[in-house]
Amino acid sequence: MRAVIQRVGEASVTVDGKIVSQIGCGYLVLLGVARGDGHAEAEWIARKIAGMRLFEDAEERMNLSLDDIGGGLIVVSQFTLCADCRKGNRPSFIDAAPAEDARALYEEVVTLLRARFGEERVGTGVFQTHMDVRLHNDGPVTIVLDTANAAPVKG
Repeated sequence: MRAVIQRVGEASVTVDGKIVSQIGCGYLVLLGVARGDGHAEAEWIARKIAGMRLFEDAEERMNLSLDDIGGGLIVVSQFTLCADCRKGNRPSFIDAAPAEDARALYEEVVTLLRARFGEERVGTGVFQTHMDVRLHNDGPVTIVLDTANAAPVKG
C-alpha cells in the first residue's frame, strides 16, 4: 500500500461537476492499494497518516499534527500509485490490487481515519470515477509512505 500525503492550505474533489469533498488546512492523501495488501497494511498506513506531524510550530519546525491544528483530510483512491514503470514507456498496473480488494482496503483506511478524527474531518473521493482533485499545496510538503518499506507488518 502506498500513500502520498500532501500538506495543503485547501483541497477539494469534484465528480461530474459536483464537489464531493472539501477541506481547508490539512492533508490530501492519495492512496494506492497493491496486490497482496491486507488488514495489517491498512492499519499501519492509517496509523502513520494520523500520526504525521507536518505542520510548523512557533519555531518553524514540522512538529504539529492534524489534531494540533484542527485540520481535515481527504483520502483519494489512486491505483496508478502502484504503476510499474521499469520497462518501456507505458506503465503496467499488474501490481495494483483488483478493484474489489482495493475498494475494501481503501474503505478500511477511511474508516480507521474517521474513527480517529471524526467523520466530519475526513473526506473522500469517489472510488473508480474520474475525479477533479484540486489543492493548494502548502510548502510544498509531500511525504510518501509505502508499506513495502515499513517495519515488518504483523498480521
